[in-house]
Amino acid sequence: MYEFFLGFILILGLVYAEPVPDYQKPYAPIFTDKSVYSWTDKIIISINAPSWNSNSNQIDSIGESESHPIKISSGENFLKPYRLTETSSSSGIFSGEIILTGFLHDVNGDGTFDTNPKTTGNGPTNGFLEIENGDSITISFEFADGVVLTESVPINWNMGVIQFTKNIFLMGDSVEIRVIDSDLNLNPEIIDSISIDLFSDSDIGGIQVTATETSERSGNFIANISLSENISSGNRLYAVPGDNIFAKYNDHTLPKPFSKSDNQYVETSAMIGYSISPINRIQTSPIFLSDSFGNPITDILSEIQMQINGTIENQLNFDQEFIYFFQIKNSDNSVISLSWIQGKLSPNQILDVSHSWIPENSQNYILETYVWNSLNELVPLSTPQLISVIVD
Repeated sequence: MYEFFLGFILILGLVYAEPVPDYQKPYAPIFTDKSVYSWTDKIIISINAPSWNSNSNQIDSIGESESHPIKISSGENFLKPYRLTETSSSSGIFSGEIILTGFLHDVNGDGTFDTNPKTTGNGPTNGFLEIENGDSITISFEFADGVVLTESVPINWNMGVIQFTKNIFLMGDSVEIRVIDSDLNLNPEIIDSISIDLFSDSDIGGIQVTATETSERSGNFIANISLSENISSGNRLYAVPGDNIFAKYNDHTLPKPFSKSDNQYVETSAMIGYSISPINRIQTSPIFLSDSFGNPITDILSEIQMQINGTIENQLNFDQEFIYFFQIKNSDNSVISLSWIQGKLSPNQILDVSHSWIPENSQNYILETYVWNSLNELVPLSTPQLISVIVD
């Protein structure tokens, strides 16, 4: 009976005996959730140490003892000992996190520091670690006496990016601007925000808007504005079709070889397109001939002055620059006269245009008119008008 009882105890001992660290073959790889971090990032740490799962019925922890500590360090600053806890009762994976607090620095150029560097905490989620620009983070775990496993990850500033979501917007569109800059994620546990300057060809003063981070750790910021046909105000930017619009912010966290005191504007641009096709922006009336008093004439004589008349109407709700061409061809289809009027039409404005002409010979002539936007681009804004006249 005594032998049976002793055997039963031995069997129970074998069943419930927990593994102990294998000091001869240390295995506890250290992982971080990113390969590179920014200066105020959150670092999530995992150590796969199955031999430290001392009790499969409860959540274990590692790193808090002075004999087998976890140390998280950057330059002269460190957290030691730092405790990590098991992800589940029998996983053998231990995790924790720290928040990097950077160093004293003015991020937006307003003359005040935007960071609060500090080093404090003992784990698993209350750690804060001050770092310097260009530092790396080293995580070490004394797996056994004299056996220290380590892992290091770099800390870098990044070059920011700003972009419009489209290359061309129409007047009724919502305009979205995105900034990608992980260095501006100053607090990885809240939604951060930054300021963006926007302006257009028509309003170089522009507006300043707030871009909001998409999530607590994303480092991605979004702002939305609308386009105004009159003045800029709030989140409305004055712009007209044909304008370029611009967005920029001042990056004070530039990567090497820049220094900590350097800053640089990061910019992007897009274009405001037309909702009306170019050929329909100005409506033209048929041309006719008149005397100097505007009275229509039908009998056309050579060497007698007359006026070539037309009317143009702006179909847009904003100003439209134009060039109105008068072209005259003789019976050989050769151009004998070309002149133009240049100007700007107000929204929906109607304008009478005319050109003086004295036919020199008795022959057939073709009178043509064209409306273009400029001499440089030569984009037609209306269908051409023409008449054929016989001069006696």
